Amino acid sequence: MSMNVFQSIIIIIVAIIGTASTRFAAFWIFPESKKPPKIVRYLGSILPYAMSGLLLVYSLKTTNVLSGSHGIPEAISLIVVALLHCWRKNMLLSIASGTITYMFLVQCIFV
Repeated sequence: MSMNVFQSIIIIIVAIIGTASTRFAAFWIFPESKKPPKIVRYLGSILPYAMSGLLLVYSLKTTNVLSGSHGIPEAISLIVVALLHCWRKNMLLSIASGTITYMFLVQCIFV
């Protein structure tokens, strides 16, 4: 099924409105002058760790330790992420460094 230009523009506009409204909803619901409810503060404190665990499981779920490189690039990248996060406590730096390490290992070392 192909779309014409008008339909494509409508889909893009709807996607923009949907994305923007969900991003701004938190600021509309919880303005800076009001204190968020306890459950929201609790979720804000535990969700980063839950997302890290989710990312870990998702990343390693298809690792086959019985063939190929036996999960060595994954293990090295996981160690890099853990050490960097313990040292710098910066989630973005940890994830980006682990990704770069993994891509370097699988493309240059474990070819």
